[in-house]
Amino acid sequence: MAKDPPIALIGYRGTGKTTVARLLAGRLGWDWVDADVEVELKAGKSLAAIFQDAGEQAFRDLETTIVAELCGRTDAVLALGGGAVLREANRAAIAQCQAVVWLQAEAATIEARLADDPTTAGRRPNLTNHGGRTEIERLLVQREPIYRACATLQVDTQDKAPAEIADEILAAIRSGG
Repeated sequence: MAKDPPIALIGYRGTGKTTVARLLAGRLGWDWVDADVEVELKAGKSLAAIFQDAGEQAFRDLETTIVAELCGRTDAVLALGGGAVLREANRAAIAQCQAVVWLQAEAATIEARLADDPTTAGRRPNLTNHGGRTEIERLLVQREPIYRACATLQVDTQDKAPAEIADEILAAIRSGG
């Protein structure tokens, strides 16, 4: 039986990548992997602790190793970290996936989703000195052109249930686009 290249989910934190990856993988009968969890496992500590102990550069170096490994898998759905697209080496690895799906949401929605996630404070470091809505809005402006350039499919997650998003992605992939 032929093996298929992975499907990568990209987008800002809080857009549903992990939840949708799990659901989409279930529909396909594939594995799913959260790149941030893999980074934490390899480092033996949370993302926030990596940032605090070693800095963002060390985190990004480890993330690059993980992204390369994950993009070489087959029959897997990958939930990539929100900043994974920032490095050229990662973008090259991600381009090898059969589909790169950009999950999108408005800043207010992302802020609310992160506030509702009990793991956010302990696992996810602020990425700027501002935090909150200001950080989200600033980083979205910086990252959206990169997400757009990487994506083969864009899916608005605003006001949609994760199962609905997974079904939308599956339908688009099966129809070729």
